[in-house]
Amino acid sequence: MRRSHSAFTLIELLVVIAIIAVLIGLLLPAVQKVREAAARAKCANNVKQIGLAMHGYMNVNERLPANGIYVWNGSGVTTTSAWSALSRILPYIEQENLFRNIDFNVSYNTQVGVSSKRAATFVCPSDVNDRGFGTDPVYGNKHWMLSYAVNEGTWAVLTNKPYGMMTGDGAFAPTRGFGPQDFVDGLSNTIGLAEVKGFTVRAAGSASAMPPSTPGELALGAVDPTKNTHVEWVDGKVHETGFTTTFVPNTPVLVASGGATYDVDFLSATESSAGDTFAAVTSRSYHSTGVNVLLMDGSVRFVRNSVPLVTWRALGTRAGSEVVGDF
Repeated sequence: MRRSHSAFTLIELLVVIAIIAVLIGLLLPAVQKVREAAARAKCANNVKQIGLAMHGYMNVNERLPANGIYVWNGSGVTTTSAWSALSRILPYIEQENLFRNIDFNVSYNTQVGVSSKRAATFVCPSDVNDRGFGTDPVYGNKHWMLSYAVNEGTWAVLTNKPYGMMTGDGAFAPTRGFGPQDFVDGLSNTIGLAEVKGFTVRAAGSASAMPPSTPGELALGAVDPTKNTHVEWVDGKVHETGFTTTFVPNTPVLVASGGATYDVDFLSATESSAGDTFAAVTSRSYHSTGVNVLLMDGSVRFVRNSVPLVTWRALGTRAGSEVVGDF
C-alpha cells in the first residue's frame, strides 16, 4: 500500500519566497542604519582622538602647530616647511614611529616612506575613497587621503603676502600657531577640525576680499578633474589639510565641465604662490544630514547641514566676538 506524501504546491512556495523577500527588504535598511550609526560613532571617536592630540601638543608647546610655514623672500613665497599641522601631532595619536621618520626641514615629496602611509585616525570609516594618491615605484602610492581637516577660518587663508603674510581668522593658519589666549571667542565656541571628503575636485578662479554668500557668487575658472583636494595628509595647504566656513556643511558647489558636473572646492591661489589665498573648502561627509566637528575645548558635536550660515561662520572664527546661536 502506497503512502501519500504532503508537499508544497507551487503557489505556496511562491508565497513563502515572497514573504522572505519582503522580510529581507525590511531588514536591509535596518542593518544599513546600524552600520552607519557604528561608522558615525567610530568617526566621532577619531575626531575626539585628534582633539586630544591637539591639546597634548598645545600643552607641550603652548600653542597649536602651524599648517605649513611660508615666508616672503622679497620677490615671492618660500616654503620653509610644507608639513601639515596634522603631521606634527602624530606622536599624540600613537604614531610615534611614523613621526620619528620625518625631517620637517625637508620636503615631504622626498620622504615617500612617510607620505605614502595610511594614518588610520585620519580616515573616516564611511569614506568611500580610502585609498592612496599618486604613484611611486617603491611604495606604490606617494600619498594617502584624509577625512578630517583643520579650521582655517571664513574665507581668507594667507593674504597680503609681500606686506606681512596676513593669516585668516580660524583656529589654524599657515606660518603660525595660536595659543589658548588667542581664542577670544572661547575654546567651546570655536571649531578646530571637521570632516571633509577625500578626492573632491579642486576648482581655481578669481576672488575678492569679501566671502561669497552662495556658491553662485564664486568666480570659478576651468576645472581639471584630476586635481583633487584632501588627498595628502602631509601637506599643510588649505586644500589638502584645511577647510573654511564659507559655506555650511555639505553645501553643493557645482560646476559643469567636459560634459560632467562636479561638486568642487574652490581656491584662488595656493599658499606658496604670490597671489592672495582665498578658499571655499567645504566641510563634507558621507553621513546623512551633517558632519562630525571638533570644538577647541575638545568636545565633539554633530553639526547638521541646516545650521544657519551666520552660526557656522561664527563657530569658524577664534576672535570674531560673534554670538553663537544653537547648532
